[in-house]
Amino acid sequence: MSTAPGTAAASSADLLGIVPGLAVQELGWDSDVDEELRTEILDVLEEDFVYEAIEAVDVVLLWWREEDGDVADGLVDALTDLSPSGFLWLLTPRVGRDGYVEPSDLAEAALTAGLALANTPSVSKDWQAQKLVRPKGSRR
Repeated sequence: MSTAPGTAAASSADLLGIVPGLAVQELGWDSDVDEELRTEILDVLEEDFVYEAIEAVDVVLLWWREEDGDVADGLVDALTDLSPSGFLWLLTPRVGRDGYVEPSDLAEAALTAGLALANTPSVSKDWQAQKLVRPKGSRR
C-alpha cells in the first residue's frame, strides 16, 4: 500500500473503526486467529476484550469458520451483548483457506439475523472482515 509523504497508512484497527474507549467483545477465538490483528486492536483499546459483558458492548469481533456451524445462529448469539447502535465484525477465513465461508451463506445469515452487510475492508492476509449493522430503522 503506497501512501503520500507525511501520511500514515490506515491500520487494520482504523479500518475496523476501533478507537480507545470502545467496549469490544471477542467471540470465536481459537489458535488459528490472526494474532497480529488482535494485538493491534488491543494496543489501540489499551485494555482487554470484554468476555463477560456486564453492560452492552460497542463492537463484537466474531471469528467464524465453516465448521463452527450455522453462521446465522452465531450472528444471533453475538448480538446478545451488542448495544443498539453497535456493530459487529464477522471475521472469516479468506478464499482458499481452511474454514472459508461462502459469501452467499454470509449474506443469507446476515438477513436471517436481521443485520445488513456494511463494508469489507482488507485487514488480514488470512482473514476477511465483514461489518454487520442493524438496519437503520431498528437502531436507536
